[in-house]
Amino acid sequence: MNRRTLLAAAPAAYFASLRALAQTPSRALIDDLVFANHILSNEGIVDGYGHVSARHDSNPNRFLLARSIAPALVRAEDIFEYDLDGKPVNGAPVSYQERFIHSEIYRVRQDVQSVVHDHSPAVLPFGISNIPMRSVFHMAHFVGEGVPVFEIRTVARESNMLVNDAARGKALAATLGNKPAVLLRGHGAVTVGPSVLIAVARAVYLDLNARLQQQAMSLGGPLNYLSPEEGKLGAQDYERSWNLWKVKVATSGK
Repeated sequence: MNRRTLLAAAPAAYFASLRALAQTPSRALIDDLVFANHILSNEGIVDGYGHVSARHDSNPNRFLLARSIAPALVRAEDIFEYDLDGKPVNGAPVSYQERFIHSEIYRVRQDVQSVVHDHSPAVLPFGISNIPMRSVFHMAHFVGEGVPVFEIRTVARESNMLVNDAARGKALAATLGNKPAVLLRGHGAVTVGPSVLIAVARAVYLDLNARLQQQAMSLGGPLNYLSPEEGKLGAQDYERSWNLWKVKVATSGK
């Protein structure tokens, strides 16, 4: 049945099909999200745990996230849609318990198009100590904007440390505020960005900044960190790194 015949026979169904097509996420976004999972694994930011999402590029009230699976194993067919309550859409399987990290950040941060949650060992000491993470080098300039620490006990006095419901997700999003990253006490970090590329790059360089800061601190003496002003002026062009990481994934066989 051609378009004209379908429109004449069942106009409501025809326009419903157009609306559904218009709200289908682009293949480019899905491919970026698959690469993001593999890059984070390949760069040692995630292992069997951790996750990355992208806001739907046709419907801002939905986001894309893999089913509950190790990031290195994610394929296009593992990516599904969820709404801002963290509920599966269109028969999607229930995803990671901590999908509420993503849903609640998307709810309050209209500028955010991608969210990464990881358990990078390098960042963990800064989430449990009184030493703030500071910007050490230009690729991690965004750290200069400040990296707050989320204390889950402010919303759940006793917990398994997981942000596995909307209340905890809201509290985490409030701690993040307008910053590009937040640490979770005893539980890694979250980075956000206006694209999948930038959210992933921030996760990689947050990890590297944490390692470099610890090395610098071990030398003793005063440290000359990047200033907050320098952090705000830093460029956000990580495309060269992104393309390199994609090639590394492709040649690694993942």
